[in-house]
Parts: sequence; structure tokens; C-alpha cells
Amino acid sequence: MSENPFRLPRHVLPSHYDIRLELDFDRLAFDGTVDIQIGVNQATQEIVFNSADLEYHSIELSGTEGTVEITELSFDQDYERATLTLEEPIRPGTYTLRFTYTGTINDQLKGLYQSVYRDAEGNEHLIATSQCQSTDARRVIPSWDEPDFKATFHTTMVVPHGLEAYSNTRELDRVDLGDGRVEFRFAPTMKMSSYLLAFIAGPFEATEPRVVRGTPIRVIVPRGNLHLTDVAMENAVFCFEYLSDYYGIPYPGDKLDHIAIPDFAAGAMENVGLITYRDAYLIIDEEKASQGELQNSLDVIGHEIAHQWFGNLVTLAWWEGAWLNEAFASFMELKATDAKKPEWKRWLAFSNLEVPWAMGTDQLATTRPIEFEVNAPTEVDEMFDAITYGKGSAVLRMIEMFIEEDRFRIGVGNYLSKHQYGNTVTPDLWEALDGVCVWPVSEIMDTWVYQHGFPQIAVRRAEGGLQLSQRRYLAIPDESDATIWNVPLQLRGSVDGELFSRKVLLDTDEDTIGLDGEVDWVVANAGGHGFYRTSYADDLFEDLFAHVDQLDDIERYSLVSDTLAFVRNGQVPASSFLDLVGRFGDEEEHAIWSVIVAGLGSIEHHALDETVRDRFEAFVRDLLQPAFERVGWETRNGDTDLQRKMRGMLITALGTLGRDTDVIAKSSSIVSQVLAGEDGTDPEVVTATLSVYAYQGGAEEYDTLWKTYQKATTPLEQRRYLRTVAGVQREDLAVSTLDKIVEGDIRTQDGFWVFTHLLGGHAGPTVWTSARQRWDDVLAVMPGMTRLRVVEGLPALSQPEVAADVKAFFAEHPIPDAKRALAQKLERLDANVLFRERETARVKAYFG
Repeated sequence: MSENPFRLPRHVLPSHYDIRLELDFDRLAFDGTVDIQIGVNQATQEIVFNSADLEYHSIELSGTEGTVEITELSFDQDYERATLTLEEPIRPGTYTLRFTYTGTINDQLKGLYQSVYRDAEGNEHLIATSQCQSTDARRVIPSWDEPDFKATFHTTMVVPHGLEAYSNTRELDRVDLGDGRVEFRFAPTMKMSSYLLAFIAGPFEATEPRVVRGTPIRVIVPRGNLHLTDVAMENAVFCFEYLSDYYGIPYPGDKLDHIAIPDFAAGAMENVGLITYRDAYLIIDEEKASQGELQNSLDVIGHEIAHQWFGNLVTLAWWEGAWLNEAFASFMELKATDAKKPEWKRWLAFSNLEVPWAMGTDQLATTRPIEFEVNAPTEVDEMFDAITYGKGSAVLRMIEMFIEEDRFRIGVGNYLSKHQYGNTVTPDLWEALDGVCVWPVSEIMDTWVYQHGFPQIAVRRAEGGLQLSQRRYLAIPDESDATIWNVPLQLRGSVDGELFSRKVLLDTDEDTIGLDGEVDWVVANAGGHGFYRTSYADDLFEDLFAHVDQLDDIERYSLVSDTLAFVRNGQVPASSFLDLVGRFGDEEEHAIWSVIVAGLGSIEHHALDETVRDRFEAFVRDLLQPAFERVGWETRNGDTDLQRKMRGMLITALGTLGRDTDVIAKSSSIVSQVLAGEDGTDPEVVTATLSVYAYQGGAEEYDTLWKTYQKATTPLEQRRYLRTVAGVQREDLAVSTLDKIVEGDIRTQDGFWVFTHLLGGHAGPTVWTSARQRWDDVLAVMPGMTRLRVVEGLPALSQPEVAADVKAFFAEHPIPDAKRALAQKLERLDANVLFRERETARVKAYFG
């Protein structure tokens, strides 16, 4: 037995599975028969494998000398394992295990589970679909359900007549069994891990395959949606070609299907050859989709295709390596999106979306290292968070840009070629990168992967150069924390009137960098690729801002974002942020206005005294109106997607934070036209005006939005209207939305984010009071991985008395599945309470 009790013994190794699943939609169950070829490498009287929620009818073990008697089958529920005890020890050799059993098509969004598709007429159709990552293949087949037990799989599915069935490989044939069922046989898979298995049956239809470099690519959707697949197909083909070229290795599967699932806990899943998605990523009316919705589709499709090599062909050896699997796919999705749509400025958006998401967790004392030891199933699920996806991809981008993109790409190609069809650990990638550059990649990355948190770099002038120092940035500062990182810094600026750039590895708490002259101005995070905050001495900051026209968009973004971060943890007052944003009146980048608006929203939510609300709103209007006047209400010829997106963002901000009466009235008028079925309004304006309409709305508006959501026929429309329902601020209506979550009127896949929106609104304390009184009912409609995210809205409840109640409640009602996530959200809540207590009087004085 290995030292980790969660891991199976290594003396029995599976090599091939023959799987037959017979699905019965009437009783929501399936009957399985699985033959597993195993190799035994030492004498044993026990065979241990993974199994959960399966009822066995028979188990047989046979070898070259005949049948082996099994005397006992026992279960370990905690570790989801089963043990076969044999009458006599078996010798090393090859054996076959045959299982017959029954399982459930469950409602928990894991294993083999139920999904319901509602067609345009409102009729409901049942779908059976699977989610095997991380540890749920064992709910479909008895298996060695760990990443390094790679094997080949040969699947047969029997489903009711009239339905389609899909698995990881191409369909070999289908046979009508004459009893109302059809048998589908699929080709054997490549050597792969069990968490990448997929089994799906339902009323689907597929596009004609597009053969790209010898691989057929299809988009598969519930019937009636085939006309809305053009965007997804275009994205799938582009990303496949881009990633094939980047990796330099042919795609390892025999086909690549992309299938839309109405109920899905995750965003998507990279199953070999059969990628599953939330339906909104594949079913898209391009004329009605916003830039953000189109970008989400491209991002997610790129992410999942990237996994086909990095994750599927070369796979983590154990779950502590899940961060690299997911982070690299996230990193590659950004590269693919940027290649297809450079006008979207995806790396700037990354600085505005994924990086703050990651830093929001990593700024906490309760954060975790990127990689940590995994010893239980719940710990596996908790790895799929902001640290894995956000910080992981950010530090990969940081090291890529530090050692140079071409060298990084060569190193990745060497890594994949060396380990294809195998399993790896994190140092294997660093070794490959060490081999292509002069920088000590392993030493640098170890400090980022195995340590908690990230640094704040302080920059000041020194004689003939710069003094650089580092300390840990924390939401609640702790001067005793002496963590040091190997920080790959890229400096850019001017010395004695001459431009310069330099790479520096800061591996001590303080260092002086000689520049042979007087520094005129400097950017200490040139290009914005570093995963750290930067603080400048006052004189350097002013000189830097005097040359703001020489900064690129991410560098300008960082000035605002870092200042806001220093306000949030108390290093500077809110007035510093308010003064700074007033100097950005001529800014034209969406992402920079986005962080400005986010900062204003944070101040409004946590630190605004009602006595100065009118003056705050006037400040918002004065700040944003000039920018809005430049873009106007109407779409113009030549508008870029990001200009259209900025128009929508400014409408939302003026109508909510600024309470601009003209914007509110115009928004109501546009929404009336949209609800009346009048086409032609830009999707960005539609989304924005709906937000304003909901924010200012009462019972009539709420009822209209809810009915529109119920009638919506496309996934994007459903999500858009549900988001507006969650944006209504009146307390009784917000509680009514919570009722709809609990009563099942809102899909379980959406319940957690709607609940988060409710807690983040002005009615948050009232929604919390209602939720805590029926907490078991709330948790009951948060299945699978969504339960980990039910706590995401708690940091918004920063009123001291409400926050104290939240903490007292969870002291008595822990959530075992979300232990780490809960601790992190409660710490963020503490930080927000401190922010409120520290800044409310200051903000009042500023506007007083």
C-alpha cells in the first residue's frame, strides 16, 4: 500500500476495459457489464479498486489457469474503494475481471447523471450524461480511478430507440435490438486515464463533420439548435489548428466532438474526443451575443482543446498536479483567443479578469500553495479554484515572457514529446524549460508553486539606479510574514533621457539595481506580466504618471489596479484612488474603465455613508459622462467590439452607481422595445439596459423579467434574463428569487451564482437572513462541485453585525465539502469589514 491512504496499491494494474452500459430512462438506472484486463506484478490475495454507488450482481476473476474463487467483497465508503478477497493468493501474470452491476442515473451532476432539455415548445426531454473528473468514473464503472492507471477502453452503449449515443471515440456501428433499444459500438480509445471517459445519450443532432488535418470535428446539440452552431464550429476549427501548430504533435484521437449539455456543474470538461460544455458556450445566436459571451465561447473551446495534448496525451501523475493541467489549458486558451481575435486584447482582459480573481484569494492568510498534497476526494475538488486556474496561468505567463515566448514553446514541445501517453509531475515541465534558457526556471517557479501568496514590490530611487524590495501582499497586513519569492522583474523606463529595459531576478528582500544615471521614470512590471503588486515612492509615481502616454494599456491598467489594492488593505486611503481615477478622463480602454468602475462599486458597497450618496453619484456622473459622450448610445460604423463593450459598461455604471435619470429613462425605453420583440439593438446595449432596468425595478419589472426568462429559448438569453432577475434590488423580490432557487425553479447548475448575486446586492443581508433559516434546503439544491461555490457571496456582507452573524452561523454549520473555500471567504469578509470601518468616515469627508 502506498503512503497516501487515498491511493490504490500498485501491484495490480489495469490495461484494457470492455464496457457495456444499458441505459434505462424509465427507472433512471443503468446495467453494466465490464471486463477488465489486469496485470498482477506480485503475489496477492487481495484486489483493490475504486467503486461508488454501484450494486454488484456478479464478479468473476479468471486467468490462464481458469477461474479464481472470490470469497469476499468489502467496501471502504470513505475512500470509495472495494476489496476483493481471494480464496488463494494469485501469482504474477495477466487476468480478467468481469463485473455485472447496476448503477443510478443520478441528479447530482456527477458520475452518470440526468439532464433535462426543454425545447422551443416547452417540452422536456431527458438526457443521460457523464462527468467523471475528478473521481467519479467509479460511479459508472468499477475502475482503477486514478490518473496514472492509464488503460484503453472499448465502449458499447444500449439506449432507447430514437436517441443518440456518444462516447470518446468514433461510432463503429449501431444495431436495432428489436426491443425498443439500439446498441451503439465505439472504437477502442488511446491509452488514457479513467477521469476522461464520457458516456452520453439523448435527443441530440450533430453538424456535418469538418475534417481538419485528418480529424473529423463536430458540434452536437439538443435537437432544434443546429442552426445556432456556426460560432462554436468556427471556434473549434480555429483552436484545433492553432493548438496543433503550437504543440507540433498530431492530435492523438480519432475524432473530436463538442457537445452541449443543459445541466452541468463545471463550465466544460475535456473528455478525450468528446468534450462536454454548458450549452451557452456552443449554442449561440451571433447577432444577439455580446462580446463577452462570444469571448467566453472561444476561451472555453480553446481551453478544452488545449487539454487534448496537455492533460490527456500527457497526464498528471496524481491530483496535486491538477493545477498544471488546468493552468496550462487556461494559459493556452488565452493564446488561442488572442491569435484569433487580437482586437479583443485578451491579455489586457486577463489582467482585468483572471488575475484579480486569483489575487482575491491569494491575498489571504488562508490561501494555499498552487501545488499541495492531496489525500482525500474533497481535497481534489477544492483544487479547481482561482489558485489553480487564475494564479497558475498567471505564473506561466510570467515565466513565458521572462524567458521569451519562443524558448517557452520549444520547452513545452520537448516536454510533450518526451512524455506522450504517460504521466508526469510538475518538475518535469521545469526541467524541459531549464533546458532551453539561461534562467533557473526550476528555482524561480518553486517559490511560486510551493509557497502561499504573492509579493508587493516597492520601488524607489537610489543613487545611480533603483532600490527594489519585496514583502508579502496581504488583504489584512501582517508585518511578521517574511516570505521571499524569486521574482522575475522586467523594468522599463528612462535614465538621463535615454530609454532602457532590463530583466532582473529579485531573490532577496531588498536589492539595489545600478542603472548608471538618474532615473527619469520607470515601470517595474513592464508589460504587466508579473504576478505581483507594485508600489512606487511618491516622486516616482508622479514622474511615471507624467509619462503615462508612454505606458502600454496593461501598464496603465496596473497603476489603477494596484492603487485600488492598496486602498483595500489600508496602505493608502480611498481618496488616493478617487483622485487618481479623476486623472483618467481621456482613457479609452475598456479594461481600465472597468477597474475604475469596479473600484467605485467597491467603495459604494462597503464604505459609502448614505448622507453623501448624492454627492458620490454626482462624482460618478461627472467622471463617466465625458467617456460616455465619446461613445454615445448608438453603434457607429467602425466601432470595435471593445468600444461597443465599453458603451454597455458605462450605461450600466451611470444607471446604477451614478443613478443618472436620463440613462435610467432611456434604458427603460430600450428594454420595452426589446421585450416587445423589436430587433436591432446592439447586444451590449441590451445587456446594459436590462441591468439598469432590473437595478431600479420593482415588482412589475421583476415579474416581467422572470416571465421573459421562463420563455427564453436559447441558453444565452436564459442566462442573460436570469442574471437580470438576480439584479433586482428590492428585498422582498430578492428573497423571492432565493425561493425560486430552493424550490427548483432555477436549474441547480445556476443556483450558486444566482445566490452569489443576491448576497452581493443591496438586499444581501435580508437574503442572508432568509437563507440561514433554511440552510439545509439551500445546500440541498447545490449538488456536486456547485456546493463548493455556495459561499462565494459571503464577503459582500460587510456590515459588522451581519458579518458577525455569518461567522457565528458557520462556526456551528461547517460545510465539509467546502472547508477551505469557506475559511477563505470568511477571511475576505473580515477584510471587507475592516475596509468599511476604516474608510467610511474618510469617504464621507471626501464627499462632505
